[in-house]
Amino acid sequence: MVRLILAFAAMLFLVACGAEPKWASDEAVSQARYVHNGPPSVTLFTVLSTRDGSGAHSGLMINGSERIIFDPAGTWQHPQLPERNDVHFGMTPKMVAFYIDYHARETFDVIEQTIIVSPGVAELVAQRAKAYGAVPKAQCTKSISAILSEVPGFESLPSTWYPAKYMEAFAKLPSVTSRKITDTDADNNHGVLLVQAGDPRVQ
Repeated sequence: MVRLILAFAAMLFLVACGAEPKWASDEAVSQARYVHNGPPSVTLFTVLSTRDGSGAHSGLMINGSERIIFDPAGTWQHPQLPERNDVHFGMTPKMVAFYIDYHARETFDVIEQTIIVSPGVAELVAQRAKAYGAVPKAQCTKSISAILSEVPGFESLPSTWYPAKYMEAFAKLPSVTSRKITDTDADNNHGVLLVQAGDPRVQ
C-alpha cells in the first residue's frame, strides 16, 4: 500500500510539473521497432524562431540498434507510434519527415545537426534517453544536455536550458553535418497532426 501511495504521489508531482508520463506496451514497442541502415549517429534538432533566431525547442534522434526520437516535453505525436514518456519508437524516414514538418513552419525553422558515433555510444545515448523519464515543460534542452553530459565525445557540451546556445555548442563537435529546414506552412500546426494521423504510410 505504501508503495502504491508513493507511486501515486510521484505521478501527481510529474503532472504538477507539466510532465506527461506515458508507457506503451512491450508488444507495441516491439512491433514498431525500426532499424535504419545508416551509420550509428546522434542528431540534434533545434527549433528556431524566424523572427529573432531564439530557440524554441530541442529534440534528439538516436540511430543505434533501432532509431528513436527523444522529444522532451514535446507536443508531436503520431497514433501509429508507441511512446514511452518522451521517447518515440519506430522512427522510419516517413515519421522523421513528419516530425520535422510538424516543427518547421512560417514562424520556425528547424536546424538538424548529425554526428556519426560508434555503436556503443549510440546505444549508451539511447539507454540514457529511455531511462530519463517524462520531462516537464520548458526543460527540453536541459534534459538533452543531462543525457549527453557524460557520454564520450560530448563532454564539451554545456548544461543549459537554452536550445540556441546548445545548438551552437553542438556545431563545434568534430565532423558534425547540419542542414536548415524551412517551411511556409501556417503557424497553427494542429492541422499538421491531423494530416499526419490520416496518412497510412509508415515507411
